[in-house]
Amino acid sequence: MSPEIIFPIHLVLGYVACLLLFSVYALPKLKSMSRFQAQRVIATLHSFRFFGLVFILPGVVGPNLPAGFATSAAYADFATGVLALLALLSVRVLPLFWFFVVAFNLVGVVDLFLNYGHAIQLGLPALAGQLGAAYAIPILYVPLLMITHLLALYWLVRPQLKAAPVLVEDAIKA
Repeated sequence: MSPEIIFPIHLVLGYVACLLLFSVYALPKLKSMSRFQAQRVIATLHSFRFFGLVFILPGVVGPNLPAGFATSAAYADFATGVLALLALLSVRVLPLFWFFVVAFNLVGVVDLFLNYGHAIQLGLPALAGQLGAAYAIPILYVPLLMITHLLALYWLVRPQLKAAPVLVEDAIKA
C-alpha cells in the first residue's frame, strides 16, 4: 500500500479512536467539572504543544520534510503551548485566565486547520515517512488536540446552564 493511502487511513482511524476514547473516558469526567476546572485540564494537555518544535529538530524528522510545513507547524504549536502555559499560570487572575484560554484555543485550532491545508498542498501524505519519529503526532496527538480545542471553544460560546439546587428532602421523596 502506498504512503498516500496509508497516511489518510491512519489519520481517519486516529480520529475515530480518539473520539471513542475521549467520549467514553474523558468527556464524562470533564462534564462533571466546573467550566473553569475543565478548561484547566484542557489547557494542561495543550501546554505540551511545545513538543511540535520536533518538526524542526534535525535527526528526528527526515531532511526532505517540506520546510514550509515543518516551520509553520513547529512555531504555531510552540505559540499555542506557551499560551496554554500562560493560562495555567494565570488561574488566580480570572479575566487573564479566560483571555489565555480563548487565545490558546483560537491559535491552536487555526494552526491545526492551516497545517491540514499545508500538508495537502505540499503533498505530505506521499512524504509521510519523512516525519520519522514525529509520525505519531498527526496520527495520535493532533486528533486529541483538535477534539479538545473544539470542545473548549464550544464550551466558551455555549451559555452556561445554572443547576437548580436540590433539597435533600425533595431528593428522598422522588
